[in-house]
Amino acid sequence: MTPNFRAVPLALALAAATLALAVPAHAQQTVRTPPAMTEGSPSQLVLNNSQRVLSTLEKRRPEFKKNRTALREFINSEFNAMFDRDYAARLVLGRHARGASEADIKLFADALAENLMQRYGSSLLDFNTQLRVRVKSETALSQGRGVRVSSEFLRQGGQPIPVEYLMRKTGASWKVFDVMVEGVSYVQTFRNQFDAELQRKTIKQVTAELRNGQLKASAGQ
Repeated sequence: MTPNFRAVPLALALAAATLALAVPAHAQQTVRTPPAMTEGSPSQLVLNNSQRVLSTLEKRRPEFKKNRTALREFINSEFNAMFDRDYAARLVLGRHARGASEADIKLFADALAENLMQRYGSSLLDFNTQLRVRVKSETALSQGRGVRVSSEFLRQGGQPIPVEYLMRKTGASWKVFDVMVEGVSYVQTFRNQFDAELQRKTIKQVTAELRNGQLKASAGQ
């Protein structure tokens, strides 16, 4: 079964925040970088981390197929390094985050990520990596909120798939807080999905239902 191209890049992005921009090691020469890319820039970080992560997935694919715990640990490690999950969770919660404790937001962020990885994590092992990726640009967001790294999947026999990453500086590093695949935002998708639940329940209740499987996050159809 062919993985859903909208859902899989979101799962990939959750796995390593920038994995959807990755290419296999043997095809790295096909990556085109924006002219302004500099060492340590968000675009450079996107490419460097993506190439490392996908290379690891390819090398350890047989191991990960047999040992899903190892796959989950790898995903979590990369996700924690590159994705600003707590800030993204606050954006997903929107108005429901007002007055919420940092502890409750963190628990919701963790539950959302774990729920998604349970549903889509195995897609990482089936995803067709035989594509080329073009990094198109890196532009500043309004009001100093960070930067947007724009890219697209280039695949044989299909139209390019645009993928954009919104990143912000946290301390000395850049982290992703939203991913848009074909114009569909990770943050907006889950804000819409959970708004009705959060109108009727507390963040703690929604978090508990995500953890026990009563609620299932959906990265797209």
